[in-house]
Amino acid sequence: MTHHPDSAEATRLLRDAGAVLQMGFVGTAPPDWLRRRLAAGELGGVALFRRNIANTAQLAALNAALRAQNPDILVCIDEEGGDVTRLEIERGSSYPGNLALGVADDPDLTEAVAASIGRDLAAVGVNLDYAPDADVNANPENPVIGVRSFGAEGPLVSRHAAAYVRGLQSTGVAACAKHFPGHGDTSGDSHLGIPLVDFDAAAEEVHLAPFRAAIEAGAKAVMTAHVLFPRRDAELPATMSHAVLTGLLRRELGFDGLVITDGIDMGAISGRYGVAEGSVKAIAAGADAICWGGSDAGDAEFLYLRNALMWAVREGRLSADRLYEAAERNRAVARWSAGVRVTGTAAGETVTARAVGLEAARRAVRVRGELKPVTGPAYVVEFAPILSFAVDPATAWSVAEPLADLVPGTTGVRIDAPTTHVETVGLMSAPVVDEDAEIDVAPLLAAAAGRPLVLVVRDLHRNRWMDRAVRALLAQRPDAVVVETGLAYGRIDEIAAGGTAVVATHGASRACCAAAAEVLTGRVAEPG
Repeated sequence: MTHHPDSAEATRLLRDAGAVLQMGFVGTAPPDWLRRRLAAGELGGVALFRRNIANTAQLAALNAALRAQNPDILVCIDEEGGDVTRLEIERGSSYPGNLALGVADDPDLTEAVAASIGRDLAAVGVNLDYAPDADVNANPENPVIGVRSFGAEGPLVSRHAAAYVRGLQSTGVAACAKHFPGHGDTSGDSHLGIPLVDFDAAAEEVHLAPFRAAIEAGAKAVMTAHVLFPRRDAELPATMSHAVLTGLLRRELGFDGLVITDGIDMGAISGRYGVAEGSVKAIAAGADAICWGGSDAGDAEFLYLRNALMWAVREGRLSADRLYEAAERNRAVARWSAGVRVTGTAAGETVTARAVGLEAARRAVRVRGELKPVTGPAYVVEFAPILSFAVDPATAWSVAEPLADLVPGTTGVRIDAPTTHVETVGLMSAPVVDEDAEIDVAPLLAAAAGRPLVLVVRDLHRNRWMDRAVRALLAQRPDAVVVETGLAYGRIDEIAAGGTAVVATHGASRACCAAAAEVLTGRVAEPG
């Protein structure tokens, strides 16, 4: 029998259903629908993306306008540092990503970097960061984690995840450890399907350890992974699994904070279950917040998800108490942040490179083989693979630019990944790489004649088309230097063993690329 709530109960239900939603939206100013929902207390959070950011002054004004409508709003963003940045898409992050921090392996340095990121976010009004990535990247073929992880060993990832949480939250910006129960040992991308994590008991403990550490460090939030974890639930992905979210995360790990889903519009959920059913089952399973970042996010999408939650309560598929508990956890994090948040860079200033970011990037660079400093104008070939959905494709990166600053006259070219078609799963679409494509290297060799040649790659071991081109270039120019900005694994080992000088940056952020240019020339660049 359908329950008919009274007026007060209906109002609470409406507000609770909206309080658990973290909605994306279009524009650099709050659209009318968003203002209206916030003013009525009907929406708990927003998720910011590049489409919402022109500069720091505009972003601070945007967030102030949102908070004026509802002071308890959660303003969320993906600002990991490294590849995943929203504040510095146009120029690249001032900070190295997690892998570089793991290579440097100084938890105090990681804490300082996270605190600096937190100050940047607090200054523009963000109070929840979808970071740190606490995944143990045990599978080097992983297409979605890679350099976003601190490393491939549980203890290392654990100490840095905890340090990151401490640093970020010292500024009043809530940390969100992700992607629970671990996305690091997968070969699939949950943006396009449901990866399998078939852990045994020992492997499970390795991948859970960083989340334990983050929780012990006081992490305010944990983000779920859209992965199938059959040891705990053979039917439903972790995001929708009561056994994983309530049984494992709540009861066994003792986490009582905010549980946020990864993007509910990702193909793993939208392609198999639909966003409405996925949202209802996620909240019922123990999640507290639904993240929707879709490019078409607007009032219609908000109403679709909110109404799905309300009807689920009325039909008895979701407890009103469970929904209220989830809503209260969102409000509690917003209140915590309001009491702690600090002021960092003045809102009107451009975010500039922090000394700690460049220091960390420098400490992560590793050189293999005999590297002869580049003293004259070089020719730089940058190979650009298709990256994970987590990395905005507009994010700037370049070794050629900082190298040209140090050695005027340096030029180069960027070779984009060859593609065959676009694959669509649910609400997500992605180009498919033609791994068998042949890159014509003759023009590259001609342009580099008589000049130092620098080959910049990213995850060479996972990109056959790139590897084929690099082999052909090295066959003609064995004196070339290879700069690996991703995982220095597999093929890079072979190249270094063959006598080619290799510079491994463990990230492609602006800070990492600047550090690479310094090593290539033996000179120090000024932070900028």
